Amino acid sequence: MKVDELDYALPEELIAQTPAARREDARLLVVNGEARTHSRIGALASALPKRSLLVFNDTRVMAARLFGRKASGGRVELLLVEHMDTSDSGEERWLAMGRASKPIRVGAPIGFRDAQDEERLVAVMESRDGPLMTVTLRASRGTVEETVEQLGEVPLPPYINRDAATFDKERYQTVYARHRGAVAAPTAGLHFSDALLDELAEAGHERAFVTLHVGPGTFRPVTADSLEDHPMHEEAFSVPEATVAAIAEAKREGRAVVAVGTTVVRTLESACDEGGALVAGAGRTELFIRPPYRFKVVDVLLTNFHLPRSTLLALVMTLGGVDEVRAAYRDAVREQYRFFSYGDAMLVFPKSAS
Repeated sequence: MKVDELDYALPEELIAQTPAARREDARLLVVNGEARTHSRIGALASALPKRSLLVFNDTRVMAARLFGRKASGGRVELLLVEHMDTSDSGEERWLAMGRASKPIRVGAPIGFRDAQDEERLVAVMESRDGPLMTVTLRASRGTVEETVEQLGEVPLPPYINRDAATFDKERYQTVYARHRGAVAAPTAGLHFSDALLDELAEAGHERAFVTLHVGPGTFRPVTADSLEDHPMHEEAFSVPEATVAAIAEAKREGRAVVAVGTTVVRTLESACDEGGALVAGAGRTELFIRPPYRFKVVDVLLTNFHLPRSTLLALVMTLGGVDEVRAAYRDAVREQYRFFSYGDAMLVFPKSAS
């Protein structure tokens, strides 16, 4: 597959800058082979196969963007990427990305202050490897986690052309988020309110959860001419025993396993053993799903619209068909759907099911 097949024309005004008034107000484009239907997220219960098992990613987005100063007074922007460990004294080690007017030096402290100008957090870089650095965080009072949430901003994606607002801390987070660690939201899940989850349950649909901590690599475009030459980013995931059992039961009963988001697809497909059986536990994945690929667990995908020339668009095309998904994207542009994180959604059935 050539990267040009992942390209499409998108008017800038279709990139959603804010969420819909209510989570379930987003539009829904149902793609089943060559058939396409325009609907709403609020009607999802009737659009899904009967008694579907929906699998959600319960990662929690951190207020991972921090603004501080070096001892010299120079400004520093720090993006926390992945938690490494926590010491007995409460210090936390993180992989991070940093930006400053002059290079950040190993061992030099960076201070982060609250609105009362009290220094609440100190970061010290231990080492650097390319764009990533290892930093140790120490809070002056309370835990590092609490202090980061108080001082930090939600790290909005680069295509949202505004500063983070107060409402982003709620709306750029799923209502079922539990496990801290993501720097980007699993955006298909942003459409679900508690009321919609209740409605799905009443309609006979079940739910299960996995965790994949979404990293900044999710926004990295494919720059190689061929997808085979693109280095895939790595992310940490875990699959509970209860989810393995729920999926096994759904498969036995012939019910659809619906991945809510591409992060769920990558988690479930990565957590299979060599025989294709789903295995509970934690791991890391660099899985790049692109044609041709045979899905082992996922039957149907609910997903937002993705960036041109992205690995996520390749994943969607692998399930729904390259030509079929390209046609759906043309429809979405023509019908002025809203794109990307705060935008509308697609419900994608496998091409062979049409």
